[in-house]
Amino acid sequence: MRKDLITDAAIALVAELGMRGLTHRAVDRKAGLPEGSTSAYFRTRKALIEGLVERLAVQEQQEIDLDTDDVAGSIARTIDSWLVERNRTLARYAAMLEATHHPELRTILAHSPREQATALARALGHENPERAGAHITAFIEGLLFYRLVGGGSTTGPTPGTEESVQDLRKAVEKALRP
Repeated sequence: MRKDLITDAAIALVAELGMRGLTHRAVDRKAGLPEGSTSAYFRTRKALIEGLVERLAVQEQQEIDLDTDDVAGSIARTIDSWLVERNRTLARYAAMLEATHHPELRTILAHSPREQATALARALGHENPERAGAHITAFIEGLLFYRLVGGGSTTGPTPGTEESVQDLRKAVEKALRP
């Protein structure tokens, strides 16, 4: 589908160049499409950013596979997969940062695993699942950011390895305790 091709090209551009590199023409070039194609689907830069974030959210939701017999392990594997898919995760964070400076883009911040984390907290018996879900989400975001671009990016195990998954699992197990 052409819309997916466009948003995938936008994700790659943002990961490579940051939000400043995101223009309709640059997306057209990256996607190998005739000039004007991106603007036919996304009339404004805001619409293009929203399309990019929606695409990221769909891809991330497809990857979340919570195994109730191995909650920490399944979360660790999901985080590790987001580290392996580095470009997508970098683009997601760039979009989130952009939204902090542009209130009209704040709707993109709604794309988070918070609902799933709240349901998980409820299943784990947390006294206040909404609050615990927010804490779990913050923890996962922080761990992901730390391992992607923070100090953990140079000292942590290589993403995509069993060592990486086990390291993440240990951290997640600590965070999930009621």
